Amino acid sequence: MTSTVGAHRSADARRGSPASPRGDRAALLAPALLAAIGLGALVVVFLWWSNTASVVSPAAWITNAGRLCGLLAGYAAPVLVVLMARIPLLDRTLGSDRLARWHAMGGRYMVGLVVAHVLLIIWGYALTDHNGLVHQTAQLVFHYPDMLKATIGTLLLLGVGAVSARAARRRLSYETWYYLHLATYVAIFLTFFHQLANGAEFVLSTKAKVIWYGLYLGAAALILWFRFAVPTLLAFRHRLRVAEVRPEAPGVHSVFITGRRLDELARATRSGQFFRWRFAQRGLLLAGNPYSLSAPPNPDYLRITVKDLGGHSAALARLRPGTRVFAEGPYGAFTAERRPGRRGKVLLLAAGVGITPLRALFESLPARRGELTLVYRASREDDLVFRAELESIARARGARLHYLVGSRAEIGEPLQARTLLGMLPDLREHDVFLCGPEGMTRTAHEALETAGVPRGRIHHESFEF
Repeated sequence: MTSTVGAHRSADARRGSPASPRGDRAALLAPALLAAIGLGALVVVFLWWSNTASVVSPAAWITNAGRLCGLLAGYAAPVLVVLMARIPLLDRTLGSDRLARWHAMGGRYMVGLVVAHVLLIIWGYALTDHNGLVHQTAQLVFHYPDMLKATIGTLLLLGVGAVSARAARRRLSYETWYYLHLATYVAIFLTFFHQLANGAEFVLSTKAKVIWYGLYLGAAALILWFRFAVPTLLAFRHRLRVAEVRPEAPGVHSVFITGRRLDELARATRSGQFFRWRFAQRGLLLAGNPYSLSAPPNPDYLRITVKDLGGHSAALARLRPGTRVFAEGPYGAFTAERRPGRRGKVLLLAAGVGITPLRALFESLPARRGELTLVYRASREDDLVFRAELESIARARGARLHYLVGSRAEIGEPLQARTLLGMLPDLREHDVFLCGPEGMTRTAHEALETAGVPRGRIHHESFEF
């Protein structure tokens, strides 16, 4: 298919060297954010302590342990929402994958606190009222204010926790996981009111109630603004549409997207970042799937390249020119600004469809001639995407380009320290940008560390959901 879009200098290249303090900001922001979350948890513990006159019996100890677990779970809910609100400062400094890992870890703690809260409260109340556990459970669910809604919300939350476990998540498509995860918001809403109606901290203190409302409404406002209002404004301003769909390799297609005022979007976007894309076509509108730009952003078009790995990605090959596009982003910190002010050698290490963000970086990442290397791993020659483009860029930039082609049965594991050192004897002096399937990135990360590359110079952003 003949392209209808021309070649342009990338916005990254026009911006010049990324002498930005972003890497330093990340080193400061990560511990500061975790410290703020920890401080909030201490405030919650103080809230429980200041409203607990005394604990004088086993039943009281059990009940108060349940109260404290419930308060901490209630605090964790809006914190986890804020982590995934896609706040630009957090997302573009810390990276979406790091925030997602914190969210997943916090989610496990929250589910554990919820389970402990439920079991300890039932047990403590049963001991206090001299009831059986089943009878006490029925009393709490059907006779305490807002407890029936809270029970439904708790069951929803536990269900989402179950499908979010790694073993279960691998069996789900991204779209199914996404829709199920939306139930978390419903669960938080349903469980919110029982905290205020039954929690001694809120019944006895108007100030505590105001703080709790502020925490939850603030989280809701951030979600509504950054995940709904901002993408809607972006859609109206840029009027993105599909310009062309081009086959690149077996099962791999590029989608070219045009619109209005793309120069503004290009200036706000860096090579290596991604958007969450929705297309006005059946089955593609509701779930926003993350796809990286596969070419540097420029004022005339954006390009994403997608491999057929599921229903959503396969359907992109059937998009028609003119289809309306809704983009949310840009997101991610997998950019040249991971190495602020740093000069020297860079290795881009790609496998499979992980070539997409590295293809954009290969063209635009600032480096002197001879200091930039791309190593591209593929099982077959036919699986090499952008081969002509990569070779043209390598010639123009004086960069080195290596292919590692062949199945493991034929060539063994190519991503080993000795293989990489054979290609780059000075590998330890390189910054490394790494992108590919989960197993490949884990193997490559271990090989790089074995080869002596400092961990702080290995840059990786996971797109696993």
